[in-house]
Amino acid sequence: MASNEWEEQTKANGAPPEDHERCPVEEVALVVPETDDPSLPVMTFRAWFLGLTSCIILIFLNTFFIYRTQPLSISAILMQIAVLPVGKFMAATLPTKRYEVFGFGFSLNPGPFNMKEHVIITVFANCGVGPGGGGDAYSIGAITVMKAYYKQSLNFLCGLLIVLTTQILGYGWAGMLRRYLVDPVEMWWPSNVAQVSLFRALHEKESKTKGMTRMRFFLIFMAASFAYYAFPGYLFPILTFFSWVCWVWPHSITAQQIGSGYHGLGVGAFTLDWAGISAYHGSPLVTPWSSVLNVGVGFIMFIYIIVPLCYWKYNTFDARKFPIFSSQLFTTSGHKYDTTMILTPHYDLNIAAYNSYGKLYLSPLFALSIGSGFARFTATIVHVALFHGRDIWKQSKSAVQNAKLDIHAKLMKSYKDVPQWWFMSLLIGSIALSLLMSFVWKDDVQLPWWGMLFGFALAFVVTLPIGVIQATTNQQPGYDIIAQFIFGYVLPGKPIANLLFKIYGRISTIHALSFLGDLKLGHYMKIPPRCMFTAQLAGTLVAGTVNLAVSWWMLENIENICDIESLHPESPWTCPKFRVTFDASVIWGLIGPRRLFGPGGLYRNLVWLFLIGALLPVPIWVLSKIFPEKKWIPLINIPVISYGFAGMPPATPTNIASWLVTGTIFNYFVFKYRKAWWQRYNYVLSAALDAGTAFMGVLLFFALQNNGRNLKWWGSEPDHCPLASCPTAPNINVTGCPIFR
Repeated sequence: MASNEWEEQTKANGAPPEDHERCPVEEVALVVPETDDPSLPVMTFRAWFLGLTSCIILIFLNTFFIYRTQPLSISAILMQIAVLPVGKFMAATLPTKRYEVFGFGFSLNPGPFNMKEHVIITVFANCGVGPGGGGDAYSIGAITVMKAYYKQSLNFLCGLLIVLTTQILGYGWAGMLRRYLVDPVEMWWPSNVAQVSLFRALHEKESKTKGMTRMRFFLIFMAASFAYYAFPGYLFPILTFFSWVCWVWPHSITAQQIGSGYHGLGVGAFTLDWAGISAYHGSPLVTPWSSVLNVGVGFIMFIYIIVPLCYWKYNTFDARKFPIFSSQLFTTSGHKYDTTMILTPHYDLNIAAYNSYGKLYLSPLFALSIGSGFARFTATIVHVALFHGRDIWKQSKSAVQNAKLDIHAKLMKSYKDVPQWWFMSLLIGSIALSLLMSFVWKDDVQLPWWGMLFGFALAFVVTLPIGVIQATTNQQPGYDIIAQFIFGYVLPGKPIANLLFKIYGRISTIHALSFLGDLKLGHYMKIPPRCMFTAQLAGTLVAGTVNLAVSWWMLENIENICDIESLHPESPWTCPKFRVTFDASVIWGLIGPRRLFGPGGLYRNLVWLFLIGALLPVPIWVLSKIFPEKKWIPLINIPVISYGFAGMPPATPTNIASWLVTGTIFNYFVFKYRKAWWQRYNYVLSAALDAGTAFMGVLLFFALQNNGRNLKWWGSEPDHCPLASCPTAPNINVTGCPIFR
């Protein structure tokens, strides 16, 4: 059938011809509808109202929770479900009268609430989630470190530019990479298939004979999650990490280092707190089983083999002078490193003071986690080059416009595309504002104009290979460490400049991938591209402004926020994510990688992991070519395996282990033996747990914790493992710890 004949038939009845080619990705073919109704209204009053409301609620909740000891990332699935009854109510009650304003006609109620409106609302909500969840923790992290840790008097307008320009810069990258990460059928974005499944579940009529409806299931489990979170969130916080090993051996440092959920390897520890399970890798219910398995392999290798050997057998990096797991920085005597001793009034390194005060040391798990980041970066580049390089090259040829289209790409040709210059205008505008900021507030940001341009160039180079990984595995290997490592060599002694270089060199990539994921969702759901552009841009501007406003208020109004030494012992405002951000600015910016990882540096051997990471994907690729019938070989993904020990700290081994166990239960056992239940309720359950936990967390804060009404009893203490933070080397004198002779 000729292309124009195919398009005419599709436009005529909204469905493809009966003999059309199915999508070759099985998961997509089973879930994503291969029909379209172009007549459905999209950018309606309902979509704008509910979309912006969802965006504001989610960015508030995610920003609020990011400062807590157990940060909760609330996904857009929450609003995806919650807005459905509201949308239907508006469709039933709003007037249908058509209004004319300046020649533009619109109606508050153009008809039944439809799936495309619902998708646009979810796109708005995704802007409120922030990339990967967490309320844009990255840009806000830089501002929090500047205000809470370095005690900088930052201008609000400067902070707003940092938040908005990084997001809009990512939007520009997304526009440039659409043809590589959205159009190809192989780039299927697994998390989007989960959302499509939920859209269909919510909009397609359910037979009353099939049991409980998804909406009723959601409401019941949201209420249960809401009620239950009162226990780990306030009444019985020890449920967050149940470290029973420490209770059996209350006087053994080694046993507590092994069993502590907060400050150890978490062997035997577990969590009964959904916030603890989903805090760092997101909901395990929406991650494909192959990815869970890869992450699990890396986690077991790292936590149960590599770290114990380095700590107890080989004492690598003088490891036993320090706790086995901590995000703190240390002196050679095992005490916490006081960065104020080596800072100038202009937040630069005082070299004389540093030489006098002494070298900086890391806990062994922290140091090895940084090394894993080196390997992950080169493994990502090599993996994408080997497994996807040929496809990327084909897409880059000029003939890409005439390439064979899959069913979804053909259906999308019914709509006007977004001109490339729209994206380029945003990209150029955000670059211009960023460069302007580096001149106007040069003392605050420290980052010179050439450093900005260097960050933009780095983001341009790495966004595509990382996007390929995420679009095929639902995991996003980071290169935060690499960005800071590189710039720490280029401009040492400038912690704020290093921090902002990461924001522009790495975080714009994260935003780009978030926007690309939404574009693929619109591709699957047949949303007109110009409607997607409008919703994403509006949502970004609103979310960025609210994000900064909430964070600014918390930093100004919660006493001693992020200051662990000055906070109440049971205070939830310990900011573990931002503490690591601060530590990174000290390691890479203030002291610099040359002193730690260069010749003569204590951690110089970790640099070999760059080479190791580059070599590891090669044998897997070779085996996949020798045995092409073995479909499981290409599923061995070295970047995703290395993701099993990413983010620690602030993530703890117990967080990741609980995530793995939960993901295995639902995405292997339930999926295999109760597939009908999994298909019907799995993603709904994830949203319900997110929603109930979030609402109770906010209620507990404003009703009790914000007024200082904290409980003090055995169950309110973290995990009863006080010795887990102790060193085990001889003659190290740390308060509260026994001294080994």
